[in-house]
Amino acid sequence: MSAPLASIIMRSYNEAWALRDTLAALPAQEFQDWELIVIDSGSTDGSQDLIRAARPAHFVQLTPAEYNPSRVMNQGMRLARAEFGIFLNADATPQGRDWLGPLVAALRGNPRAAACFGRQIPRPDCQAVFASDYERCFGPARESARWGHFFSMVSSGLRRAMWAQRGFREDLQYAEDDEYTRWCVAQGWEVVYVPASVAMHSHNYTVDQARRRSFGDARALGRTWTGGAGDFNWPRTVALGWLSDLRHDAAFCLRTRRLGELPHAARIRWAQRNGRLSGFHQGWRERSETT
Repeated sequence: MSAPLASIIMRSYNEAWALRDTLAALPAQEFQDWELIVIDSGSTDGSQDLIRAARPAHFVQLTPAEYNPSRVMNQGMRLARAEFGIFLNADATPQGRDWLGPLVAALRGNPRAAACFGRQIPRPDCQAVFASDYERCFGPARESARWGHFFSMVSSGLRRAMWAQRGFREDLQYAEDDEYTRWCVAQGWEVVYVPASVAMHSHNYTVDQARRRSFGDARALGRTWTGGAGDFNWPRTVALGWLSDLRHDAAFCLRTRRLGELPHAARIRWAQRNGRLSGFHQGWRERSETT
């Protein structure tokens, strides 16, 4: 049997509420030359039954303690037979019949593209502070296009030949996709945004969850940062960063008539900014201790 052109690699953990729709969207895709690889980290909500019913080419089951995002993605790529690995989170539901085709075309049509990522839209219940982020990252006039670097593994693609040169760093628990694609760009490759590929995905984090997520991402950044420790400081990272975030959130809430959510946004941003500063310096110290 000839190898498929795309291997869909899905990470799953207790997301049956979304997984049912996510799995159903795959056989409905216009592009059909694919195989499915699912790595589940000990789901107990019925997800495993849904996965078995989808009859993936590979179904790997881990315990929650064994989960490491980089290790899971590397394992998926080792199992993949295809030229292109397409990553899709279990709670990221493809929208329409043409989610997969544009991702494959972006890699297939551009031999210099190491990776690509699709557009994400928030779920209807997404709180304003997080919906604002999705607009900044994936909206029609996305601000992320002007950032030094942006990537999201949630709905994305990776050239197998690139991964064969170097896999994801398994010493990172967060931001492994950001570190990996920064490395790809440093090798002279391109990372391509594919707005025609759309998946619905969002989370309503609590204040503590937002702080811990920001801490983890920044900790990983600190371990790989090529600048100095002083690049992240309280006036710039926390105070000015919080005011900048709040300005964006206020504009979004005003435009979408959700001003009542602005105080909540302010609390989330304050937690994120403080988590970012402490996480970066924690990662910086850890890197210094190992060099």
